[in-house]
Amino acid sequence: MDTIWSLDLRSGAKWSGNIAKGNLIRITALEDGANLSGLLFNAGNLAERYNMPDTLKAQHTSRLTKGNVLMSDNGRAMASIVEDDLDWHDPIGGYTTRQLTDAKYGKTSYQENQNEWYRSGQENFAMELVRNGLEIRDLVPVFNLFSKIVVDRTGDMHFQEGHSKKGDEVTLRTEMDVLLLLSNTPNPHDPKTFYPSVPLKIEVLPAEPVKEDDHCVNHLPENKRAFENTWDYTTLVGQ
Repeated sequence: MDTIWSLDLRSGAKWSGNIAKGNLIRITALEDGANLSGLLFNAGNLAERYNMPDTLKAQHTSRLTKGNVLMSDNGRAMASIVEDDLDWHDPIGGYTTRQLTDAKYGKTSYQENQNEWYRSGQENFAMELVRNGLEIRDLVPVFNLFSKIVVDRTGDMHFQEGHSKKGDEVTLRTEMDVLLLLSNTPNPHDPKTFYPSVPLKIEVLPAEPVKEDDHCVNHLPENKRAFENTWDYTTLVGQ
């Protein structure tokens, strides 16, 4: 399968762009200990975006893996996870802020450190939102690929070190035209005191048409309803 587009996303970097329905987004960790924070918007209507609570509630889960669907606040399937080497990605840990980054890794600035300054997820997303005609108020809970967080019976969250290894891959399939925002910044629950972000490869490839026996469609009845909502929407808008 030929790659349509690819990008190496270095430590601390950000990216955003529109990706059409019916493509695969394959993401590969180029070193151990990766974390990639992401957001999805409907490219045709930016008021519709990835909704973490609905995604987890509908699929009865607190993690993301193969078969899971990233759902919008309109109950539609935006993207699905079709391949996954890790079996666990974090949808609840959030993103780093400037205050957390300075306190944890040491204060840096572009003026003093130039491209080696420690970027935060909040700042990266804010810049990409504005670049795409949105605002900081459009920043909603993100998903973190390659990270694992376990919640104990008391409600405390525990980051699992050593979860992601060099060469691990996860592949998303776009179920509608999406605006994807990415921030290669640390998971805020990672206990390391050095800035732990590692480079990633992002590739876009054509996907096979979704078939009746598709694993993601049939993973749960709620998934199928989300896909049906998307199919109705994309038929009517001509995607």
